[in-house]
Amino acid sequence: MSAPNGRSPQAAPVGVDPMDVDVDEALALANDNRPHSGRHHGEQRHGEPHQGDRRRGEQPMGERTTERTAGRTTPENSATPGTPVPAPSHRHAATSWATARRTAARAERGPRAARSVPLDQALGLVLAAPLTALTDLPSFDTSAMDGWVVAGPGPWAVGGEGLLAGHEPPAPLTDGEAAAIATGARVPSDATAVIRSEHGHLDAGGQLHALHAVAHGQDIRPRGQECRSGDLLLPAGALVTPAVLGLAAAAGYDTLTVVPRPTVEVLILGDELLTAGLPREGLIRDALGPMLPHWLRALGVEVTAVRRLGDDAKALLKAVREAGTDLVVTTGGTASGPVDHVHPTLRALDAELLVDGVAVRPGHPMLLARLKEGQHLVGLPGNPLAAVSGLLTLAEPLLRVLSGRAQDQTHSSAQRQTHSGQRQLDGGRNADAYTAPLHTPAPGHPHDTRLIPIVLRQDDGSGHEWAVPLHYNGPAMLRGIAAADGLAVIPPGGATEGQEVEILDLPWSWNPGLPGLNPAGNEGCFT
Repeated sequence: MSAPNGRSPQAAPVGVDPMDVDVDEALALANDNRPHSGRHHGEQRHGEPHQGDRRRGEQPMGERTTERTAGRTTPENSATPGTPVPAPSHRHAATSWATARRTAARAERGPRAARSVPLDQALGLVLAAPLTALTDLPSFDTSAMDGWVVAGPGPWAVGGEGLLAGHEPPAPLTDGEAAAIATGARVPSDATAVIRSEHGHLDAGGQLHALHAVAHGQDIRPRGQECRSGDLLLPAGALVTPAVLGLAAAAGYDTLTVVPRPTVEVLILGDELLTAGLPREGLIRDALGPMLPHWLRALGVEVTAVRRLGDDAKALLKAVREAGTDLVVTTGGTASGPVDHVHPTLRALDAELLVDGVAVRPGHPMLLARLKEGQHLVGLPGNPLAAVSGLLTLAEPLLRVLSGRAQDQTHSSAQRQTHSGQRQLDGGRNADAYTAPLHTPAPGHPHDTRLIPIVLRQDDGSGHEWAVPLHYNGPAMLRGIAAADGLAVIPPGGATEGQEVEILDLPWSWNPGLPGLNPAGNEGCFT
């Protein structure tokens, strides 16, 4: 059977589900001779010995056969300066999943520099400065209802023209006088109350009579009832929602100081990918090109370009070198195969590897590198669900910080809440993670974390929300994730029925602009 990317499959290691191993992962697991590329975080520069620990069950360095080199450029046969050059293989331990996410969240010191934008461009961004009231709200006494504004005790003589919103201040009323008034209109000075139109009647002589007792100040919104000028309305870090835009406008703002959207360029790698039609002759449809840009936009970023480079090492080097975005995302090419060019490219650019392989399934050969100050690269595996794993493990935490959505680091994981899908803080770093009990057991990898698609369903008896694992969760499959509400984080060794596990939300499961995508029953035959 052909592998999803059209290359020859590798046998899964003993104890590992074959569905849970993609080609990149198989190369990494079977050969376990990943090249040392660029500079590892906190290590010496490339070319100097790497002292990483061995993964559990590994053989010592040098005891395995050498990796395939057909078609690869080596230091000895390279003839073109600046061409990515693979380095000798260096063994290192894969980073744990939790550590990889923390590393990604700490890769940047903080959000992008603040910028002032018009209100109509601020939706979905994060406030970079506190929102304080520029005026009293309301800024004058106004009527809360249509009816009559009265002064003193009744009955009242109704005179003059009615008072409408947006008009000049009305003349004062004296005791026994009344005037018709519309909602939002200024209330005359010395007014006692507003009588709703349904709570009063006019007699034949034009006198207004109240049908109920009149309380002083009733149905009048006094100046400053909502806030006084200078009051804090929202702190820095608040998400700009439609309601926030309305509040800001009411409080006198024409622009808001926000954290601009991080910028991302997506580079699709692989000669085997088709952009249209049915798979044929060893070629497959590109699933990541249509998926990743919209997924990234749902995370609140600006995708500036999606470029298809095939398996061209020089084109990849040029594209990464010339990228002007905060983040570059590549797909495929992160392992040690003959056309896996990401590591050599990083080494050619003297990039600093922060994460090089993560102990997670699917998606083991993902990576995170610092290209230069303020610019990073996330290398995703080529298989679709493995790429989703890399996106949530490395790209999402980094983009959260860049966009200003990172949570207060002082919160502790002890503040987590369980059951019913309640939001929690994951060590102060992830507000879109929470826990839920598993409806059925979930097998685990012997040593690595697993991420599996789930739907959340409420138990009719207890009212608790359960995480129901979905089928079709292999690294090359999207059928499960397409019906999912989130991904369950399964610890090494697996999880039992009823065990609380961490749940990672998907952007569309909480995005207010995308309601109702996964109603009950939408999972069909996936569970």
